Amino acid sequence: MRNSILVLFLFVSTLSWEQEFKVHDNGLIYNEKTMNQLTDIVDSLNLKFKVCELNPEFYSEPQTFGSKVVLDKKNINSAIKDIKDNISLADFIAKYQNAKITNRVLIVRFNYTNYRDEKIIEYSEISGSGGGKNIQLEDDGKNELGGNWVYEKYNEKLYAFYLPNAIRKTRIPEKYARQIGYADCLIDTTTLKFKEDAKRGWYSLPKEWGNFSLEEQEALLDTLRSTRVVGGCSMDASPRYHARDIALLSAQTTKWEVFLRAHLDIMNDRFDRMSDGSYAWGDRQTYIRELEELNINMPELIMGISLRVNNPAQNHYYGNVQRLGRALSETRFQTEMEDIMFDMMQNSKLDAYNRMIIYFLFRNYNYFLKENAPEHVEENRQKFEKMVLTLPAEFQNQFDTSWEK
Repeated sequence: MRNSILVLFLFVSTLSWEQEFKVHDNGLIYNEKTMNQLTDIVDSLNLKFKVCELNPEFYSEPQTFGSKVVLDKKNINSAIKDIKDNISLADFIAKYQNAKITNRVLIVRFNYTNYRDEKIIEYSEISGSGGGKNIQLEDDGKNELGGNWVYEKYNEKLYAFYLPNAIRKTRIPEKYARQIGYADCLIDTTTLKFKEDAKRGWYSLPKEWGNFSLEEQEALLDTLRSTRVVGGCSMDASPRYHARDIALLSAQTTKWEVFLRAHLDIMNDRFDRMSDGSYAWGDRQTYIRELEELNINMPELIMGISLRVNNPAQNHYYGNVQRLGRALSETRFQTEMEDIMFDMMQNSKLDAYNRMIIYFLFRNYNYFLKENAPEHVEENRQKFEKMVLTLPAEFQNQFDTSWEK
């Protein structure tokens, strides 16, 4: 009996995922009146962007190309002593011939505060095939290394990065900086979806909410924004429904700054869950068409939330590259977006880390495109392979061309 109930639950859950949100006569999850109201807001924001700062300055995350070293149990303590003495890579290789060396590795440095309120410096290997190594150090207040090495001892192995050049930030080219600026102009960086004092819980949107007065709807929106819903498992759709309810109410009350963040969270599937298995991902739709119908410059917005920078505006919205790739496979701007992605991957003035971000975006886009346009997927793959052959050696090493053959 228990197994029968479980099968029924999974069937009902799957059915609800297939339908997910109610769609109106216009084919969208927001009705025609609401879409018209939102379009008017976007038109004014597009005009506002024309008088925003014309040349915003953004800088990349600090990065460089180096070598990755892995050494098994033998001679680890001796190797650590040599690394502390800043041994050269050539001398290290000669002395520790059992070490595994990977050259032309892209290494990016991130600074953040962990859940223990500790300041951390993380050196991350960015690999086109995935699975890059991360080395975390406690932030001692120094901006640069004392030598050319970063290392850690873990599970009786020594992991190290040899950095022949200083890790540096570079300026984001102007045309891409404007994409980030457009995203910040469109997505209000002074307002978040949830209020600061939001408490974990659940609140269901009343069926008759559309008949409420404006004041009652605004109060209801305040209640929803004060409630943070956490999914119990992968199949728990409650966080997405909660964000949809916030989007509906904020759209109805023309609270654009809240609406766009809520809708982007749905598109990016950005929610807290106790667990999130990949078997549930496919049924969560992106709803990119709703944004396209609002006269938003979608290529600018998508790229503006895809690029990573070291000096973002407070509360800048970062997109999930996997989800954005899926959304782009459904966009009506596919040709334009492909041209933009190829341009960015080849642009030597754009930092290597962001070129890798766009590479991952393109891979995900092409992966999700295969269901509806398999011939175009193959064309894209061949075009990508030819492009890689024109790039410097470090990118030929990073851009994995073995996918989707």
